[in-house]
Amino acid sequence: MKPIHHVAYGFFALITLSLLSCADALIGDEGQIDEDNYFNYQTKTDLELPFEGEWYLTAGGRTHNTGGNHFLSRSTGQRYAYDMIKIEGDRAVTGDGSTNEEAFGFGARINAPADGVIISLENSIDDNLRPGFINPDINNSNLGGNYIIIDHLNGEYSFLAHFKKGGIGVVVGDTVVQGQEVGKLGNSGNSTGTHLHYHLQNTPDYLDGIGLPAQFKNYYEDDIFMESGEPERNQKVRKE
Repeated sequence: MKPIHHVAYGFFALITLSLLSCADALIGDEGQIDEDNYFNYQTKTDLELPFEGEWYLTAGGRTHNTGGNHFLSRSTGQRYAYDMIKIEGDRAVTGDGSTNEEAFGFGARINAPADGVIISLENSIDDNLRPGFINPDINNSNLGGNYIIIDHLNGEYSFLAHFKKGGIGVVVGDTVVQGQEVGKLGNSGNSTGTHLHYHLQNTPDYLDGIGLPAQFKNYYEDDIFMESGEPERNQKVRKE
């Protein structure tokens, strides 16, 4: 596959990944216990990909080499997180990609990955001025930008981040069903370009939980149909 343009997106750069070693990056004994407990975890929620069309994974998978987010920190929920960009062919942007609006994903429909209840959200953070630039008011309290958390009522919680300012179309307390539109993607928070950050965690709290491996149902992974699976970095995915 030709290089995907403009894909160096990260959720939060709390630690420079290049400085980490796989041996030391599990954040001590508690991190190793988490890994032992959850590495073989099977998702209870029947998840589907939360978007339309074809997307490319810039991070995803159970290992450091594929995950990207895998060893960033403990208790932020993102150990098994996915970062995904909308593509058309081998491109993520039109033109030179110098504006948010040139990203195919900017304003794209984002859906609930499964049934649940909206328990937390943010909808008022400005999108970053342009790709490659993070607004100076982004800090540890708003790294996810505009986000939603869905309680799946079984001890699993979906976290979706980087929505467009004002683009979320649900409110706290709403019941949502799988496939229902919940908002429009943007480039808010600690994001260097339009992308969707998704992870599953074991608590309802904003950036305060243990990340859970998330298996999706009935989707295509590099044009191969998967009844259930976990996409990895550098793969293209789309719903059935």
